[in-house]
Amino acid sequence: MLKVLFSRRMLAFHALVVLLVPAFIWLGFWQLDRAGQRASAVDLQRGNLAAEPVSVDEIASVDEPVSRDDRWRTIEATGTWDTDHQLLLRNRDGSQGVGFHVLTPLITEDGTGLLVNRGWIERGETAQDTPEIPEVPEGTVELTGRLQIGETEENTGLHGRDGLPEGQIMIVDVEELSDELPYPIYDGYMELTGQDPAPEFVPEYVELREEDSGMSASYAVQWWVFSVVAVIGWIVLIRRELRDARQEDSEGDGALTNGDTGGGPAGETSGVDEEEQVPRTRT
Repeated sequence: MLKVLFSRRMLAFHALVVLLVPAFIWLGFWQLDRAGQRASAVDLQRGNLAAEPVSVDEIASVDEPVSRDDRWRTIEATGTWDTDHQLLLRNRDGSQGVGFHVLTPLITEDGTGLLVNRGWIERGETAQDTPEIPEVPEGTVELTGRLQIGETEENTGLHGRDGLPEGQIMIVDVEELSDELPYPIYDGYMELTGQDPAPEFVPEYVELREEDSGMSASYAVQWWVFSVVAVIGWIVLIRRELRDARQEDSEGDGALTNGDTGGGPAGETSGVDEEEQVPRTRT
């Protein structure tokens, strides 16, 4: 039986099970960890959105990055718009398809800049065109919006591109943009949700993308089910191979038994003299 269990074909199955089962178990725990991370992100978003608004200078700084724990907090800022350094974010979704987000700095009362995503506008005739941007009110404005961390290639999957039309960029890379502005700016940026006074025409405010716990927990269970199925299949295969081997052995023993006539070695008779078997004729 050991010969059957350690045949070349069975060794291949053993190796496959040894590789797959630990991998399936690990993938299950990985998905379970992702489910925990997603659940934490959902709780953080809901909690921060429900929190009382705070002034931008209470949770944002020029010298330190915005904490991820403060993402989605409602912040307030007062200042004047700086449209001279206004930019357009390419390939951004809105209710009517892909267009631009308008990124306009706000110079706050203490002279520090805050990048503000004013919302979505339609693109021009082609993606290379710069569309008309709604104007902003002159003088002091009071803004309310959601705090977001700066965008990078790592956390967005987007990549900067050369050769873009002037005034168009791909991501809100705060560190890079700070080098191009004549004043210090807060880390992170604001997604605008309200302004006073409001202009006659405003870009479409950026829709909140709610965090979702997703299907990671169910995927974890699926991977663990796969590991159980693999083990059960392996056991069933072993039992079948052993059963087939026993059946072959039994058939072989039966064939030997049926071939034994009990007449002794070939060429031998039952012990009666041939001459005695021949009847003698009387004369």
